[in-house]
Amino acid sequence: MFIAPMLLDSAKEPFDDENYIAELKFDGIRIILSKQDGKIKLYTRHNNEVTNKFPELHDIDIPEGTVLDGEIIVTNSDGLPDFESVMERFQSSKSSHQIVYCVFDVIRLNEISIASNPLFKRKEFLRSLNLNHPNIFVIEGVQGKGKAYFEMAKEKNLEGIVLKKANSPYEINKRSENWIKVINYQYTDVLITGYTKEDIKFLLSYPDGLSAGFMEFMPFDERKYFHSIKQIEYENDDYVFIKPLLCNVKHRFKTKNGKLRIPSFNSWRD
Repeated sequence: MFIAPMLLDSAKEPFDDENYIAELKFDGIRIILSKQDGKIKLYTRHNNEVTNKFPELHDIDIPEGTVLDGEIIVTNSDGLPDFESVMERFQSSKSSHQIVYCVFDVIRLNEISIASNPLFKRKEFLRSLNLNHPNIFVIEGVQGKGKAYFEMAKEKNLEGIVLKKANSPYEINKRSENWIKVINYQYTDVLITGYTKEDIKFLLSYPDGLSAGFMEFMPFDERKYFHSIKQIEYENDDYVFIKPLLCNVKHRFKTKNGKLRIPSFNSWRD
C-alpha cells in the first residue's frame, strides 16, 4: 500500500519552540514501507516500488495494514550518512553497502489510518511497535531545542534538521508548514564558464580550473543580468563557453570527486 508522503517546507534559520520536535534530516532515500497481505512493500516518495532492492527489510515484524515513513541511509566509516553510497546501493544489486531504515513516523496501524493523530501520539504508536531489527533505527527527536540541534548537525557536517509541530497531523501528499527543514548549506566561490544552449544549466569550475559541476538554479533577474554581461568565447553543439564570471553559490557539501551537490546561485563576486 502506497501513501503519498507529507513534504517539508523550509526555513533559513532554526528556532527554539517547545511546540516543535527537532529531528535530524537524514541524507538518503525517502521510503514508505507497508505490510499488506502478509508482505512488506517499499515505495519511493514518487510511488515507485523498490521492494526488491532492499531484501534486508522484508522480514520486519509489524502488524498487517501498517504503513511507516522514513529514510534509507548508508553510513560512512564515521557513522554519518553518505548520500553517494546509498545511491550506489540503490542503483546496483552488487553493492555491498549496508542500509539503515530510519523510521520517523507511522501513518497506518492495524489497517486503520492514524494520520489525524498529533505527531507526538504517532511517535508513541511508533515506539509501541518495538521495531527490534538490525536495519531499523527509530527517530525520536528532541522537543524545543532546534538551535542546539542544528549546531550539532553543523558540527558533524550533517545535512540539517527538521522541525515538526508536535500536535500536527500527518498531511498526506501535502507540503506543510508544520514540518520545516533547515539545511546546513555551505558557500563556495566558483566561476561560471559556460551554459547549455537550452539555458538550463551553468558550467561551474573552481578558481584553480577544476570542474565544480553544474548549476541549474539562478533567479530570473540574476539570469537576465548574466546574459547582459556575458562575453562569449566559443560554442559547440551543446554548450556556449564564456569568459569566466565569479560568483558565490550555496550547496549541500561536495561529492567524493569534488563536485558541488545541488548548487544554487547566491551572489556575484567582484
